[in-house]
Amino acid sequence: MISLSTNQLVRSNQIEWKPLPEDGVTGIYVKSLQFDQAARRSPTILLKFEAGATYPPHTHPGGEEIFVLEGEIKIGKDQLFAGDYLYTAPNNNHAVKSEKGCILLLKVPQATIEISKHKASAIS
Repeated sequence: MISLSTNQLVRSNQIEWKPLPEDGVTGIYVKSLQFDQAARRSPTILLKFEAGATYPPHTHPGGEEIFVLEGEIKIGKDQLFAGDYLYTAPNNNHAVKSEKGCILLLKVPQATIEISKHKASAIS
């Protein structure tokens, strides 16, 4: 469980970008800003997409908050640019693509669930 009783300072410019450790995903890098030991995952992260990078159709049972720090990205049918914020409601199915690349701040309270390939064409 994450301790909310103490301040947690992360100097993100001192953390190296790491490839997102998911099968079939390339060109996406992550920095963990907060780690939940009990859930063994990071609910708050920075993501960097290289130009042309995509993330397959998926959903978030607990919703998702996205703030675009740099660049542009398409999340489902929404095109976002630097300074834009998007809240995706729980179980909102979407794929992700960045034509030019971007850096995002994400808050994802529950793990991502990949959607099977036969359902993907209806979401992309």
